Amino acid sequence: MTPSNLVFIIVIVLSVVVAAIVFSFFSVWLRAWLAGAPVGPFNLLAMKLRQVPYSTIVDARIRATKAGIKLTIDEVEAQFLAGGNVIDCVHALIAAQKAGITLDWQRACAIDLATKGSGKSVEEAVRTSVDPKVIDCPNPASGRTTIDGVAKDGIQVKVKARVTVRTHLDRFVGGAKEETIIARVGEGIVSTIGSSESYKHVLESPDSISKTVLARGLDVGSAFEILSIDIADVDVGENVGAKLQEAQAEANKSIAQAQAEIRRAAAVAVEQEMRARVQEMQAKVVEAQAQVPLAMAEAFRSGRLGIMDYYKMENIQADTAMRASIAHPEGKK
Repeated sequence: MTPSNLVFIIVIVLSVVVAAIVFSFFSVWLRAWLAGAPVGPFNLLAMKLRQVPYSTIVDARIRATKAGIKLTIDEVEAQFLAGGNVIDCVHALIAAQKAGITLDWQRACAIDLATKGSGKSVEEAVRTSVDPKVIDCPNPASGRTTIDGVAKDGIQVKVKARVTVRTHLDRFVGGAKEETIIARVGEGIVSTIGSSESYKHVLESPDSISKTVLARGLDVGSAFEILSIDIADVDVGENVGAKLQEAQAEANKSIAQAQAEIRRAAAVAVEQEMRARVQEMQAKVVEAQAQVPLAMAEAFRSGRLGIMDYYKMENIQADTAMRASIAHPEGKK
């Protein structure tokens, strides 16, 4: 292959690439111009160099322009570079405009960025503002199906509620989301059941729960406005009061047994102490009895005790033993 042929091939390839790029730019430029949302070729080139999908940016601006919403290319591109979804933002603006809801581009972008990574979107927020959303309380995904409370008579009441909410766009950024609403409503239900004198009152008028909870204004500081709280189901649970009394009685029994065991152990200790003292006294008696023969021997040596006195004492002891045997035959007492 000659050098001239190689140069010719390179020129052809570059021409094809340039033509493809120009055609791509021209098609996007022409589409924007025909839609009444013109964009300059230098803007398209700049977005290409910044690795921005200019076709998506232009499409988002075309949709907004067709809906009567004035947006500049720079505003749409800035939202994309911030990590937002420009198509969702435009759809949210269009939906808000059709529903008569006040929403500007900056707030839509803020909501879009605030919901990023949460599974929500600005379009869903606007749609919920137009069409209220129903939230199950408790959330079935949490593994619980009812909210349990105990009335003053000790009977457990199980409640399942449904909360109808509408998005409050002015508080959506920084406001509490669905989890907070569910927690607040659950707390209000438990508190209302706990303040009831009897579970029968809850069964007779379950709407009293929703009225009490609504009166507390649980949607303050949240991204939603609570429209209604409906009690979907009310069931009677266990007799928690009786179980608690049974457990308390069992605990009192254990305490009484422990105290009785302490008293028994103390009595046994006292008994053992008395037995020890008896043994001590008996030892002293034996010791004293051992001194008697010694004293008698000393009395014989000193002359204070005669032989006749000794015999008399022996006779008295023998006489005493005989009388004891007659009084208690065969050693019985």
